[in-house]
Amino acid sequence: MAKIGFGLDAGDLFPKMQVRLTSGEVIDVPDWFKGAYGLFLVYRGHW
Repeated sequence: MAKIGFGLDAGDLFPKMQVRLTSGEVIDVPDWFKGAYGLFLVYRGHW
């Protein structure tokens, strides 16, 4: 199992979280991808 901050290993489940899109819509990840392949990218930018 991957450690926090080191990503996921093959076979690991994606952690559940809510994400607000730039459109304002809130989605539940990974449920939003249920039944399909998905790609989840995060652009951190300058915080």
